[in-house]
Parts: sequence; structure tokens; C-alpha cells
Amino acid sequence: MFVCLCHAITDTQIKAAVRLGDSSLSDVKKRLGVADQCGKCARMANQIIQTQLEYEPNFYEVA
Repeated sequence: MFVCLCHAITDTQIKAAVRLGDSSLSDVKKRLGVADQCGKCARMANQIIQTQLEYEPNFYEVA
């Protein structure tokens, strides 16, 4: 699904950015450019980021 129409960024791309280590909207914005023009996608992008972080946290358990 397209999230950012200005830059043709999909939810899959945002999820991949989180898997690569991005943990906030500003991180994803730097990597992909999401929400840097009209900003209408910021809320949806942030929800996708938060959901992905809950599903796949960006840390490794050290045993």
C-alpha cells in the first residue's frame, strides 16, 4: 500500500527501513524522504513504524 504519495513510498519500504535499524519517523524520513513534503502521510507512517517495532524490536538479547 502506498503511504507517501509524494515520493511513492510503500508500507513495505517503511517496514524494511525499521528492519534496517530505523526506530522513529525522523530516521525513516532521513532514509526514504517520507513526510517531508505535504506531511499527510506522517501519522500513517508513524503507526507503521510503531507496529513494526512492536512486532520486530531493534535489539538483540544478550545471554
